[in-house]
Amino acid sequence: MTHPDIALSPPSGPPGAPLLVLGHSIGTGPLIWEDALPALAARFRVSLLTLPGHAGVPVPPEPFSLRELADAVADGVRGLGEGPARYAGVSIGGALALVLALEHPKLFPAVAALAAGAELGGEAHWLERAALVREQSTSVLLIPSASIWFAPDSIANRPELTGRILHALQDTPAEGYARCAEALSSYDLRADLGRIRVPVLAAWGEHDTVGTEARQAEIVAGVRNGRAVRIDGAAHQPPAEQPERTAAALLRFFAEVGS
Repeated sequence: MTHPDIALSPPSGPPGAPLLVLGHSIGTGPLIWEDALPALAARFRVSLLTLPGHAGVPVPPEPFSLRELADAVADGVRGLGEGPARYAGVSIGGALALVLALEHPKLFPAVAALAAGAELGGEAHWLERAALVREQSTSVLLIPSASIWFAPDSIANRPELTGRILHALQDTPAEGYARCAEALSSYDLRADLGRIRVPVLAAWGEHDTVGTEARQAEIVAGVRNGRAVRIDGAAHQPPAEQPERTAAALLRFFAEVGS
């Protein structure tokens, strides 16, 4: 069994407040949450997750699955000594939300999956992506990612942060990106959604062509306790594009479900 390395930042926020873990999308890093963090850290003790092979976390020497990644995150949260934890993640981080809810419901009593789905493109797509970055580096993804990740006005409205996010993609080791892409290639929870009993928020950006409204509807229809929300003015990186709206949606959801 593979246990990939991850990193969790020391929690910050009011002493005694509930723990909230925030996960990022493939090829980016915790920086996507920077502008949403103040509002969230006023209510929660927030820990930022860094995925394997990203932002200085070691590249896994072997393939891993999202279930194995979820086990690593669960172990890391237990190590913080502040659980149970709420969790919110974007894209692969959102897929991870669903796996955590399925595999570790006592540790994660409520989760939010942003810009994600119960399946995210299929095996062939992600294996091709892994092969591409191994051959040409993550720089080959800069132009297509800029058009997919951000809504029409996001780069103009937030040039500094969106520019840093694209630099993070360029700086992500090819093998680190590829290992996460391989994990997504085997990810498909559509048949398992009915086993998820904890409350789930399925959030999507108004302009997202990946974590579409249809994918969120599939999640909500499948889980026992699901709800959906659209983040207006965002595409595939809602916390970076619309931090206030994203933080408000998360705070409302966790308050409504008593977390």
